[in-house]
Amino acid sequence: MDKILEGLVSSSHPLPLKRVIVRKVVESAEHWLDEAQCEAMFDLTTRLILEGQDPFQRQVGHQVLEAYARYHRPEFESFFNKTFVLGLLQQGYHSLDRKDVAILDYIHNGLKLIMSCPSVLDLFSLLQVEVLRMVCERPEPQLCARLSDLLTDFVQCIPKGKLSITFCQQLVRTIGHFQCVSTQEKELREYVSQVTKVSNLLQNIWKAEPSTLLPSLQEVFASISSTDTSFEPSVALASLVQHIPLQMITVLIRSLTTDPNVKDASMTQALCRMIDWLSWPLAQHVDTWVIALLKGLAAVQKFTILIDVTLLKIELVFNRLWFPLVRPGALAVLSHMLLSFQHSPEAFHLIVPHIVNLVHSFKSDGLPSSTAFLVQLTELIQCMMYHYSGFPDLYEPILEAIKDFPKPSEEKIKLILNQSAWTSQSNSLASCLSRLSGKSETGKTGLINLGNTCYMNSVIQALFMATDFRRQVLSLNLNGCNSLMKKLQHLFAFLAHTQREAYAPRVFFEASRPPWFTARSQQDCSEYLRFLLDRLHEEEKILKVQSSHKPSESLGCNVTSSQEVASKAAVLTESPCTSDGEKTLIEKMFGGKLRTHICCLNCRSTSQKVEAFTDLSLAFCPSSSIEKLSFQDAASSPNTQDGGLMQANVPGPTEEPGVYNPATAAFVCDSAMNERMLGSPSDEFRCTENTCVPNESSRILVNKDVPQKPGGGNTPSVTDLLNYFLAPEILTGDNQYYCENCASLQNAEKTMQITEEPEYLILTLLRFSYDQKYHVRRKILDNVSLPLVLELPVKRTTSFSSLSESWSIDVDFTGISENLAKKLKPSGTEETCCSRLVPYLLSSIVVHSGVSSESGHYYSYARNITGTESSYQMCHQSETRALASSQSHLLGRNSLSAVIEQDLENKEMSKEWFLFNDSRVTFTSFQSVQKITSRFPKDTAYVLLYKKQNSTNSLSGSSSTSGLWVNGDPPLQKELMDAITKDNKLYLQEQELNARARALQAASASCSFRPNGFDDNDPPGSCGPTGGGGGGGFNTVGRLVF
Repeated sequence: MDKILEGLVSSSHPLPLKRVIVRKVVESAEHWLDEAQCEAMFDLTTRLILEGQDPFQRQVGHQVLEAYARYHRPEFESFFNKTFVLGLLQQGYHSLDRKDVAILDYIHNGLKLIMSCPSVLDLFSLLQVEVLRMVCERPEPQLCARLSDLLTDFVQCIPKGKLSITFCQQLVRTIGHFQCVSTQEKELREYVSQVTKVSNLLQNIWKAEPSTLLPSLQEVFASISSTDTSFEPSVALASLVQHIPLQMITVLIRSLTTDPNVKDASMTQALCRMIDWLSWPLAQHVDTWVIALLKGLAAVQKFTILIDVTLLKIELVFNRLWFPLVRPGALAVLSHMLLSFQHSPEAFHLIVPHIVNLVHSFKSDGLPSSTAFLVQLTELIQCMMYHYSGFPDLYEPILEAIKDFPKPSEEKIKLILNQSAWTSQSNSLASCLSRLSGKSETGKTGLINLGNTCYMNSVIQALFMATDFRRQVLSLNLNGCNSLMKKLQHLFAFLAHTQREAYAPRVFFEASRPPWFTARSQQDCSEYLRFLLDRLHEEEKILKVQSSHKPSESLGCNVTSSQEVASKAAVLTESPCTSDGEKTLIEKMFGGKLRTHICCLNCRSTSQKVEAFTDLSLAFCPSSSIEKLSFQDAASSPNTQDGGLMQANVPGPTEEPGVYNPATAAFVCDSAMNERMLGSPSDEFRCTENTCVPNESSRILVNKDVPQKPGGGNTPSVTDLLNYFLAPEILTGDNQYYCENCASLQNAEKTMQITEEPEYLILTLLRFSYDQKYHVRRKILDNVSLPLVLELPVKRTTSFSSLSESWSIDVDFTGISENLAKKLKPSGTEETCCSRLVPYLLSSIVVHSGVSSESGHYYSYARNITGTESSYQMCHQSETRALASSQSHLLGRNSLSAVIEQDLENKEMSKEWFLFNDSRVTFTSFQSVQKITSRFPKDTAYVLLYKKQNSTNSLSGSSSTSGLWVNGDPPLQKELMDAITKDNKLYLQEQELNARARALQAASASCSFRPNGFDDNDPPGSCGPTGGGGGGGFNTVGRLVF
């Protein structure tokens, strides 16, 4: 029968005839045959299967072999024995090579035919050894796929025990050697199918024998981390990632990133190759593992690897966005890379040139999937342009391309950025690793205490949180300048953009420290603040003079010493600045004007003096003054604080009436400077005969019938202190006023009025009184209620000519012309006063902790408030109140401010308060601010900063229209951006070195945790080089697996 079949398949008979005869041969398999005939038939059919010249011969071989093996099983079992199979696997078949896929297919079919025979067990044992040998020889993808088919159907052929681990490791290596040289779609699809079969085999083995998983993954990492330039592992390894259980991700990444045997070069290679896996189609979870490894490296502070890999691969990841199959994973990895790489715009700027083309391409195809993708991509781009806002030339085309897509809110952008940075992300992988010392969750930067410099740190943070002032400082063009303002700009830029938890302001401290301040000793923050603002103001005046005389050298400033400032500024006092354009930045932001009237009670003549101020020093009222202002008892009020530089103060009983005497102040900054006031020289007090006393309605009287706030008892408020400051004072006894008209000392009444309000109102509470008996300064520990909204009474002086043109209400001037004639100034200008309330919002509070000015600690509370807040538009109503309303009504506790404040307290304002305690910055609430003194009696509010509302801010306005100030702050100049980028890289390197040092010192440590928040059971901290900076965190290094 075998001869007939052999002649038939090689004959030239028609194919239909051949098929009929073959069918007869197959049917004859049911008949008995001796062993020799069966063996001859098995030899022939095997030869047809393995060496058939055409598909027909191979098909005939399969059909006849299957039929004869079924009916003559003992004979086939004897034929298909271990020796025969071993020969096929090791030597091949005649001219057929042993690695030909046909041999594996033949063995696969043979096993199916003898599956029920006892001898199959011997074949399984044989194949367990042979398949291990085969994978060690690195078979091609096609052969490996056929082997996977065989082992999937006959799992008994998979090596067992320790050999199963070896088999999996070798199979991983084999996959690492896969290559597909074809670019044809058909061949590529076939290649992907072959790799998928092999990876599925590994998945089945991992499930059946879990002990093989970790060694397999070790082999994967060994392959992709190889630094051998002669070998490039295949991207096909990506097919394995989808089979790794996601619940193992934490253990695996932690073990990998903490293994001291893994070198940086190897880790860099591994990460780069994992990113290359994003191009493998149909592979799932590749992006999840890539991001997990990126986070794991950030958790152990291996920033050098992250920087190198990000810069090397981010363009490749971006290019993967063009391909729909891998787009979701590529976008996830791109987002993480960009949002975590926050120390420099370098990574983002690598992909900026490619963004516009991608956006236009996806907008044009109009597919819903493309639109959804673009929404995600544009949100990412908006976050990046917000963070790096100083490159309008690069961003203009992008802004135009994405203008039709929704822009995320500023709050959402900040949340995304704060959660993603290497040094601030909340990383679950790091739960048992050393805690990062990057920025706190607030996103704010602390200031390192350089040795009792908390007085400076608290003031700087308050000024930095004054949003409009900060933006003005950052927008100044000071290139090539070495002024104090340049150093402040540098400090503000670092506070805004550094990755450090805390910044050391050494350069600024040395430049801004008053000469009489002893280094490393506690000082008064209010005195420092006044000195700082005066220095900045005087420097700018000098620069304006220099620029007017030498325009070409206007930027070549080098004003560094206070002595130079004092000598050069003296010349400028002869030419006062009056218009807004001529004002310095300090005048625009903090400058106000205060007018003092003194009326002789004998002859009724009046003198007046107008002074500029940048802060108001508020003395504490005598205990009875809250209920009634008894000014005859004014001597009991502590009023010995320095009222010097740019400060308006209530003269104390020891001062000469009508003349400010800095010698009696407790703080003496500089005798030469104390006699100067900010801005133009003050008008001297002038006596005018027959001028009238201010009428009774213009006096400030506290409403005695207003009930106290709940729980407040007799606690005075800032409003009470402001009332006391502006209230009329009777000058009698030793404090009598020398009247030039009477030519003698006379009783007099002194009244002060604010005639021009500042953008930022600085209030200093005079808590330090001078004890003349013991010659020490004592602290007043009284609690003071801090209103969120403060209404400042301002009495503007308006000429009749302008009054008649600008007022829209009817005013009868016929009956008051005679009185106005009596108030004529020497210039002859006719003036009148109009009162109005100007609403202010509490922006920051500097707190002093201690019992004296020579000791203790300063820290500050602050929040962001800009010039225009829609939440407070109701405050604007106060501007339209009756012009003749008196100050006694303006500062009453039942005023509009009380209503607004109650409303704001109820709504929580949705504004974040921050506690700045040197290096430590935490979230807090206004309730904590209000309760601080009641909980910690030595901690009292000292300096307050209020922001005027309902004012237009041209700076922020221009930014919103231009679209370039994406984050609200002006773009940094290149010099500043380069300095910050350089320092951020240095910081990341420092963190990495510290992490390595800790890893070498201890492989494991006990867990300890201290919450990174304000501890309400303890005061905020004390002064010192560490500055109360928080710390703590888990310090356990996980078990090493890799």
